[in-house]
Amino acid sequence: MRARRTDPGRRDRILDVTLDLIAEVGVAGVSHRRIAARADVPLGSMTYHFEGMDDLLHAAFTRFADRGGERFAQRLGAARDRPEAVTAVVDLVHELSDPRTDAERVVMYELYTLAARDPRYRTITTAWMARSRRELGRHFAPDVTRRLDALVEGLSLHRALDEDPFDRTLTEDAVRRLVGDA
Repeated sequence: MRARRTDPGRRDRILDVTLDLIAEVGVAGVSHRRIAARADVPLGSMTYHFEGMDDLLHAAFTRFADRGGERFAQRLGAARDRPEAVTAVVDLVHELSDPRTDAERVVMYELYTLAARDPRYRTITTAWMARSRRELGRHFAPDVTRRLDALVEGLSLHRALDEDPFDRTLTEDAVRRLVGDA
């Protein structure tokens, strides 16, 4: 009898490679074959771990959103008071729009596009936004957290896609005005 090869990290590797490929070629360019080749796994293991491409994409985007939520939790959890929380929010805007995070941003936009069309993916973005607001709620009033969460997304998007991105001063001023610290 042939020994069975074990690869306990295979599912995780497939998910990570899926996210990398989405960043490179978009959801439309991702296939089981490309993922398996890049992850160095047998093509058959794709259907062993995931029911189909939709299941794989859903799991990959859920992982991505969880990581984004962790970033919020770390940044806002480290803030000891409201001024540090304002700084953490400004830092998040600039991290999310930094050219070094282009791959993450592309994955985020791909998720938003799917969520705009498919309620199943909208559950991922809804959970992500709820978590962001919970983390913001550590330091800001509930009526402020929803607006602040939207401001973070909007400022990040504008800063990332503008050919002449604004600086931290504008971001900090916008955050302070919204939270009532202007």
